[in-house]
Amino acid sequence: MEIEHRAYWVVKRCNMDLTEAGAARKLQLEELECLRNEAYENDQIYKEKTQAFHDHHIRKKDFQDGDEVLLYNSRLRFMPGKLRSRWEGPFKVKEIKPYGVVELFDPKSEATFKVNGHRVKKYHGYKLQRELEVFLLGDAPQEEEV
Repeated sequence: MEIEHRAYWVVKRCNMDLTEAGAARKLQLEELECLRNEAYENDQIYKEKTQAFHDHHIRKKDFQDGDEVLLYNSRLRFMPGKLRSRWEGPFKVKEIKPYGVVELFDPKSEATFKVNGHRVKKYHGYKLQRELEVFLLGDAPQEEEV
């Protein structure tokens, strides 16, 4: 008898009015939808900020046709040696294609091939345009006074 009475008390205490229960449930669902929309907007803001941060730290590689570049050899695995460079080249840029593809020309083998633009960097080799003249102070020609 006592167990039935407690169960009856619990059932009586619960909201048995279906219209009120339905309205409360709709309010809960609406609050949940608002929280979901807010989380979606915050996620979009976060993605935009991380994309901007990532793009800001990428070095721009503007290549022109005819530039000399070095190619990164990522397959150098077997006995690479401590001081051996992984950069090969120089190669000449033949054409810039969309989505970061660079077509290179190898002057030694006269072959062309396509690579990802992230694997190349500009080659700043030594190009002497004219010879420099060096004079020591003792050897410098002196002008005659007239």
